[in-house]
Amino acid sequence: MQSTNISIQPKLALLLTGGIFFLLCTFLIKPFTIVNAGKRGVVMRFGKVQETILDEGLHPIIPIVTSIKTLSVRVQKNDIDAEASSKDLQDVKTDIAVNWHVDPTKVNQVFQRVGDEEQIVLRIINPAVSEVVKAATAKKTAEEIITKRTELKQEIDTDLKARLEAYGVLVDDFSLVNVSFSSEFAKAIEAKQIAEQEAKRAEFEALKAEKEAIAEVNRAKGQAEAQRLQRVTLTSELLQKQAIEKWDGKFPTVLGGDGALPFINLNLQK
Repeated sequence: MQSTNISIQPKLALLLTGGIFFLLCTFLIKPFTIVNAGKRGVVMRFGKVQETILDEGLHPIIPIVTSIKTLSVRVQKNDIDAEASSKDLQDVKTDIAVNWHVDPTKVNQVFQRVGDEEQIVLRIINPAVSEVVKAATAKKTAEEIITKRTELKQEIDTDLKARLEAYGVLVDDFSLVNVSFSSEFAKAIEAKQIAEQEAKRAEFEALKAEKEAIAEVNRAKGQAEAQRLQRVTLTSELLQKQAIEKWDGKFPTVLGGDGALPFINLNLQK
């Protein structure tokens, strides 16, 4: 019995050592890779980018031969400051927010041509935003940039999407956060707006006064016409008729100084 136990122990020790060695090799060599949520894996064989793109999850690989570089395909936001000149040569500063993500079907091409997320921002997005903003603002005067801001945003948005899509980068949203000019130009714009408001107020007051004058003239004409018509239509017969209509059939108890009754033409009662 003792000899049997002695023979089994070396075998167990050998199996245990072999298992530990296998685990160490597996941990160090890593014959598999994990692509986390929101990412895609770029497969490289001896450093050369392959057409295969790994989705999220666990994937077997050939150690040493194959390596994996993961890129995020989630929406990312970058705030960018861009400087440009308007059509009338005014300095324009814009604060821009760009939401973007890498096309999941083109992560291998993006990594091969550009690099990782940091390189995408530095080498592709920032220069593209700067050039597109300069081209769009150069078509409009400073006043048009202010009054047609929505139109300017739409033009920049359309051009930026087309430019970045060629690199496998998709724009989800573009915001023109702020547009500012030099302090001198801002003061000039403010002065112009104040002058325009005062001019509109003066125009309104003049129009109001003109309408009131016309109304006053019309009222005077109406009163004159009413007086004329009253003089034309107020005859002695009409006065007699009005007196009869208002008479209650009773003679006054007090007569005039000469004791005569007022004259009434009875023919008007027929």
